[in-house]
Amino acid sequence: MVMAAGTRIGWGDLPAAVRERVEGIVGGRVVEAVSQTGGFSPGTADRVRTADGRRAFVKAVTPAVNERSAELARQEIRITSALPGHVPAPRVLGSLDDGDWVVLVLEDIEGAHPRTPWVKDEIDAAVTALAELADALTPAPLTVPDVTAVITEGFGGWQRLAADPPADLDPWAAAHLPELIAAAERGLAASSGGNTLAHCDIRADNMLVRPDGRFVIVDWPWGATAPIWFDRVLLALNITVHGGDPERVIAGLDRRIVTDVFAGWAGFFRDISRLPPPPGLPSVRAFQRWQADELLPWLRRELGR
Repeated sequence: MVMAAGTRIGWGDLPAAVRERVEGIVGGRVVEAVSQTGGFSPGTADRVRTADGRRAFVKAVTPAVNERSAELARQEIRITSALPGHVPAPRVLGSLDDGDWVVLVLEDIEGAHPRTPWVKDEIDAAVTALAELADALTPAPLTVPDVTAVITEGFGGWQRLAADPPADLDPWAAAHLPELIAAAERGLAASSGGNTLAHCDIRADNMLVRPDGRFVIVDWPWGATAPIWFDRVLLALNITVHGGDPERVIAGLDRRIVTDVFAGWAGFFRDISRLPPPPGLPSVRAFQRWQADELLPWLRRELGR
């Protein structure tokens, strides 16, 4: 398994003026900050505690390190702030954006990421959380782009690979590029026109399992309108990649659509893995290549039927 993470900074790396403003949001002087691993941002991801025991989760990034990460942070502030209070997502305590730093302060969720390979009880709890989200977020509570605006370029990955095939392209994929291109095109078409606010980046490291087993969905910068099933397919994809039983997720869904969406993401991952890593994210390309490789057995089986 390949894992990826940004080259993180921590609470102590923030300018004093930014830390003071965050402490004003949290409601006290921060006496402890524990940096969290994982994720793709080169910014902070700190669980903080004040002298009187208040807790929060602080995410901060500067465009001086990675402009795109700052743009995503602004999107996350907007989307997370619009989520209804009863959904399984963290509450926003406050935010700031002074041009040099973009900061989101969230409630600190007690919990840990689900286990990978995925286990049955956590798969079922994740499906329940996604069903709660889909029910509460249909129709979408704010204006965001259709998911096709986010994925159209990526789902053209197999076309770009066909035009310029790498020497180490999987032999089966190389021999079936027309079928993979067609499947990705069908997956893109099936994903358009929904009115549910979907998370659009459902992965184990974007979920937390509370001590009582309930799931909370975190990290919302990619939110877009999509069909009500879209996040469930992404959960099945993550389970397929990491190991587990995706059949527990896709029961009742159109299996052809699942496979076609998988094909679109696999092409995106394989194609983009050829690019140099972006600033502050040195391992992301290897992670994307690994995901593409792990999806190929599903595609070989399902497209061969």
